[in-house]
Amino acid sequence: MGKVWCWMVLAMTLTAAPLRAEGPPPTAVFDVQLVNSSLAETTPEEAARVARLGGALRAALVKSGRYRLVDMRPWAAKLAAQPVPRDCPPCALETATQAGATVAVIAWVQKVSNLILNLNVSIRDVATGRVLKGGSVDIRGNTDESWDRGLKFLLEEHVFDEEVR
Repeated sequence: MGKVWCWMVLAMTLTAAPLRAEGPPPTAVFDVQLVNSSLAETTPEEAARVARLGGALRAALVKSGRYRLVDMRPWAAKLAAQPVPRDCPPCALETATQAGATVAVIAWVQKVSNLILNLNVSIRDVATGRVLKGGSVDIRGNTDESWDRGLKFLLEEHVFDEEVR
């Protein structure tokens, strides 16, 4: 009777266990946007920083082992024809779904002035739109170093922390 009971418990445990996909979730990472609400024009250096920030964000997400990036290049024309992800998260989530992602990452930098900038990230469940992780960090100074430090802090404190927000 003991062996039969053990096999029954094992069978019930295996059939009751939820099926989980292997590995990290497929993740759509949209290009980082610069929102310039300052009186100063956007500089070529800022445009380069935005692109570099996007690359650093993607690399950090992959390196963490928590996200598997999907290729968003096939969706470039569609993304260019719709509002930017920050302004229309449902538009971005629809595109992420079509790309096969279950998670979407939307990030932007707001330039308030040459002294004050704000880095933001929102990580959402594609099916529900619910924010899984996210945060914002103010940085002082418009330099490569301040942007790098801001992204590092944002990732450590708001994305890779263990608490679900």
